[in-house]
Amino acid sequence: MTKPQLGRGAGRPSRRERVREATLAEIKGIARDLLVEHGAAGVSLRAIAREMGMTAPGLYRYVSGIDSLLVLITADMFQELGDAVAAADASVPPEDTDLRILTSLRAFRTWATEHRAEFATMFGPRARLAPETDITPAVEAGRRFGATFYTLFDRLLSEERFVLPDGERITPELARELRAFADTCGFSAPHIPVEAIMVLSTCWVRLYGVVCMEVFEHLNFVMRDMEPLFESELQNMLTGLGVHYRPPEGSTPAAMSTPG
Repeated sequence: MTKPQLGRGAGRPSRRERVREATLAEIKGIARDLLVEHGAAGVSLRAIAREMGMTAPGLYRYVSGIDSLLVLITADMFQELGDAVAAADASVPPEDTDLRILTSLRAFRTWATEHRAEFATMFGPRARLAPETDITPAVEAGRRFGATFYTLFDRLLSEERFVLPDGERITPELARELRAFADTCGFSAPHIPVEAIMVLSTCWVRLYGVVCMEVFEHLNFVMRDMEPLFESELQNMLTGLGVHYRPPEGSTPAAMSTPG
């Protein structure tokens, strides 16, 4: 009995699909280059078309407009950042939760300081997009980026490493916003109390703030090197979560010892 022969291209993208994907990748690559050089306001279909030797209307065969293109490259940047954090996490023994947290947070800072324009687009004031623009790709990519941190935080929570704050001090208005934060970031689950979300959001604001000040050079007039401040905040914050702090390789332990 003769076995049926599968077509040579079975399960593989067609040539047209491959060309389309390659063209879209080129469009997004040029858009990102323009963003890095000029900011989000400097990204235009006309400039991209000129770089590619196309007409601006021709780009509409690949993207529905400049707003959807900005969403797509933002999603790509979140994916890249998420990959960097996940790779850092995977480089550490899976049972060493403390070192995984330290390594992942340091990877976040490293990527941010090496991709300042991208960070500004992802985490800075949101570009004005048309109301009908679908931002789902960027939101989903952002959730994937945060997944590593949420998984590790959940381990600390399940191990009861830290004491939750008094829930009676969380007003209904704050509780509503904390739940919205958790839902948007993908940290919403039945077993996670609002008190834990409060701890997570406070920690995120604290470290994110230090990284923002470094990326946007807010303290350049008083500090030349922001890493010691980041490590100090990292140490103080994680110690409060029951995490054993270890300084980065090559640093001087005495310079980053626990205060007091």
